[in-house]
Amino acid sequence: MKIGVWLVGARGSVATTVVTGAAALRAGLAAPVGCVTAGADFAEAGLPPLDTLVFGGHDISSTPLPKRAEELSRAGVVPPPLADLVRHELEAADAEIRPGLASGVPREDETQAALAQALIRDITDFRDRLGLARVVVIHVASTEPPVAPHPAHQSLEALTAALETPGAAVLPPSSLYAYAALSAGCSYIDFTPSTGAWLPALDELANARAVPYAGRDAKTGETLLKTALAPMFAARALAVRSWSGTNLLGGGDGATLADPAAGESKKISKERALPAILGYAVEGQTHIDNVAHLGDWKTAWDHITFEGFLGVRMSMQFTWQGCDSALAAPLVLDLARLLARAHERGHAGAVEELGFFFKDPVATDEHRLQVQYDLLRAWAGKLA
Repeated sequence: MKIGVWLVGARGSVATTVVTGAAALRAGLAAPVGCVTAGADFAEAGLPPLDTLVFGGHDISSTPLPKRAEELSRAGVVPPPLADLVRHELEAADAEIRPGLASGVPREDETQAALAQALIRDITDFRDRLGLARVVVIHVASTEPPVAPHPAHQSLEALTAALETPGAAVLPPSSLYAYAALSAGCSYIDFTPSTGAWLPALDELANARAVPYAGRDAKTGETLLKTALAPMFAARALAVRSWSGTNLLGGGDGATLADPAAGESKKISKERALPAILGYAVEGQTHIDNVAHLGDWKTAWDHITFEGFLGVRMSMQFTWQGCDSALAAPLVLDLARLLARAHERGHAGAVEELGFFFKDPVATDEHRLQVQYDLLRAWAGKLA
């Protein structure tokens, strides 16, 4: 039984690392470091093995995956020998990549329904031609600005009608991909803070098509640490007064988030956890700076002030430095395996138990990392 993993943004750094890493794991060239589902807690969940995963996707880039892997190798993201050792697997995945949406805005004589149908055909052709049991669509493309509310977002009936309007851009690209995935009967994951399936009409569609979805915005660095540290302050009754962070990153992600509109989506997502965990708002903001020279590496510096007994003022600082693609790729593999199994077991709609992986999880306001892990582990046990 083969499982398709359809990556939106299939030639980006994260997707390239996913395909390279999966091939390396299958060949025994690497250990599953960073893969949560490789642990003993998930051994009995019936998850599809890594060697059953088949990759394809959409992208607007024409740079082949082997070339992207070579670029990542020169940047130190992919170990030097791997790009050559798994070239055949990279070429096979690249052959399954189709042109994506340049903007999602239709021409005056075109509709978003027609754009969606083209995406649906690509996904269903991939599934049918390769005889795949099911397909998980994962959005790992660039972050979009927050979307303005639209009446058509509130119900599937209204959305279906609005998508037939020539020249109208009712859905942002990420949501159009989500619409196509769910319409094709495929599960869907929002790996970025883009809107994606985060609309009432698309939740209705997921339930109508009996497919699961999850998201939003994978936590791989600073927010991961926040959701581990903030519960400590809350449990010890220490009053957090401020929490400020500065994020430095380069590469495509840094260039995208340098746009204030796209950066706003990321900031909204990153700032949800603290008030939810602490139960009150704290002073301080999250800043994101594009430093092109950093490439695929990112650095986060956080400064926390808090009060203890008798109001004594104290502080804590931490610095996190990591490789974004290497942190994200194993989570993509985890999510693909988990959601494929959830689909097989009949789950439909938002899967809140996958909130462990996300900054802004759907259908839940639980952000405490250990609690999220316990919920994930218990849910995985029910998949057996």
